[in-house]
Amino acid sequence: MYTFNHKNLLGIDQLSVGDINMILDTADAFLEISSRDIKKAPTLRGKSIVNFFYEPSARTKASFEMAAKRLSADTLSLSANESSMVKGETLIDTAQNLQAMNPDIIVLRHPSSGAPHFLAKHLEAGVINAGDGMHEHPSQALLDLFTIRKKKGRIKGLRVVIIGDIAHSRVAGSDIRALKKMGAEVTVSGPPTMIPTDVESLGTQVVSDPTRALKGKDVIMMLRIQLERQSGILFPSLREYSNFFGLNKELLKGAKKDVIIMHPGPINRGVEITWDVADGPFSVILDQVSNGVAIRMALLYLLIGGE
Repeated sequence: MYTFNHKNLLGIDQLSVGDINMILDTADAFLEISSRDIKKAPTLRGKSIVNFFYEPSARTKASFEMAAKRLSADTLSLSANESSMVKGETLIDTAQNLQAMNPDIIVLRHPSSGAPHFLAKHLEAGVINAGDGMHEHPSQALLDLFTIRKKKGRIKGLRVVIIGDIAHSRVAGSDIRALKKMGAEVTVSGPPTMIPTDVESLGTQVVSDPTRALKGKDVIMMLRIQLERQSGILFPSLREYSNFFGLNKELLKGAKKDVIIMHPGPINRGVEITWDVADGPFSVILDQVSNGVAIRMALLYLLIGGE
């Protein structure tokens, strides 16, 4: 029997193919709970989860909280402006105070790359990286893998294109690593100013022209422009960006007939994707949200060691 031997989830590189398959299989089993009239299981009764989000979040924070509650864990959610960090307390002091309350898992989102790794070295509680700077967002990558596998039946051999602000996206960082590890072919596309110079070292192909990048693809993943993380103007205007890199019905014609369209959210409708495509028959964006709860249930269960 395969054993999941991890206390923390800090990034995709720490996971083997076997680990990822176990997470996806466990999430598959937990999907059933979300379809019940009473969406609750006693699996993590008596366990405590702290959601500490130093950056604004809607989907990820709600998803982790929902996942914990559906497994009957006790939850505490904090944001930076609700903690003593606004009074000058350091991240490690705040975390150690939380540790004194003996939680089992701390879910951390932080604007500084490496913050979850730093905490994991100093705390007894497990740490889940819910997004650190421009580095990684591993649970998003896992729910994306799960969504692809549910819709396509496999991941290995699929052709995936990721379009948008690759350089500033932690989702792209985790998704590229996860997709390559599971045997998918990954292409990235976007303005040259938004493509990291070393992205090809991860095994990806860079195609600047989105029309060529979409040709024959099984999966399209659109990313929003990370304006809050950009230090300068990287494109002439939103209108020009939308004209060249926004996904619309015309651009979609080059992809496979059974293509699926993904987006980690929040969507900037009319910028990186048009309304009709975002809500169209190829979109699995809302499936990603539903699957996110199941994936995070699986992560909490496996990391804590639920029975």
